[in-house]
Amino acid sequence: MESRDLELAVAEGAMEGAPVEPARTAHLARLLGYDERLLLGFRRLHGPWRTRLARFLTTLGDARSISAIALALLCAGRGGVFHIGLRLATGATLAALAGQVLKRFLNRARPSTAIEGFRALCDDPDRFSFPSGHTAAAFGVAVALSGEPACAGPVAFVFATGIGLSRVYLGAHYPLDVVAGSLIGSLAGVAARLLVP
Repeated sequence: MESRDLELAVAEGAMEGAPVEPARTAHLARLLGYDERLLLGFRRLHGPWRTRLARFLTTLGDARSISAIALALLCAGRGGVFHIGLRLATGATLAALAGQVLKRFLNRARPSTAIEGFRALCDDPDRFSFPSGHTAAAFGVAVALSGEPACAGPVAFVFATGIGLSRVYLGAHYPLDVVAGSLIGSLAGVAARLLVP
């Protein structure tokens, strides 16, 4: 099967049952093919210390870690610290909810399922790939914390970017999953700032 035929098959699988124009299907196939090639290109970067760093960042971006940080801030502080904890929790929760709804609606398979012979360097938390929930939550936190004291926003953005890159590096997500997760998380962070002024 030629690369173009494979890309078309991928797009048709992603759009199963949806009436789509052939030109749009071809564009989507090319985009998904490019997305897969980018993911596979990350394999060239693998090394022991990078893998340890990526696993650390991924763990930092999971629900348990973010919940623990939010609870610690909520329990430990009054005034400003409590406010930061409340914004962090709201941004992460809104991002996670939006991401999980979209994952189940769009139903994109993880790379380890969709690409024959591909093995992720971490366990997949579920079978859905698009969008990246870790990245959405991390960017939800980062935007929610922008403008807070002690450079909380910039530090959170650095970690959010690292978490997103770690998801691709470890093979848990395609690059487009991470881009979508960052956009969803950013919107959730804006909503958190509006809900927790």
